[in-house]
Amino acid sequence: MPLIEERVAQARAGTNLKVICRMTSGWAVIGDVQFLPGYSLLLPDPVVPSLNDLGPVARAQFLSDMALIGDALLEVTKARRINYEILGNSEPELHAHIFPRFESEPEEKRRMPAWFYDWKNAPQFTLKEHGALQQKIRNVIEQLRR
Repeated sequence: MPLIEERVAQARAGTNLKVICRMTSGWAVIGDVQFLPGYSLLLPDPVVPSLNDLGPVARAQFLSDMALIGDALLEVTKARRINYEILGNSEPELHAHIFPRFESEPEEKRRMPAWFYDWKNAPQFTLKEHGALQQKIRNVIEQLRR
């Protein structure tokens, strides 16, 4: 099973520990690695190959949910800005990466895409280490949706 499809199936089953919350268009999840605290993704439900495979209403909802997660990350992490990326080259199912970017990042990293970080040696998500951050993001998303 492709990775995004697997993660969405786990979210539906309540076994994906990285789920922040259910969004209208899918699932907000915290990233497997946390080199940028709060790095999150939006996974569509149902899974589709790309943004262009969604109809106009579903597409607008996905992008709106993506921005809502970004709003929550700005508030929770006090990031300087949010970077949004929809790629799909390695994992050919729609998913959006949502990266908080910080003034405190090293200069050579701050001006580059997040992909220039060392992903293999980055801090891995754990509930013990990042659960409180995950909960804060969830709480702010819920507040913003009201």
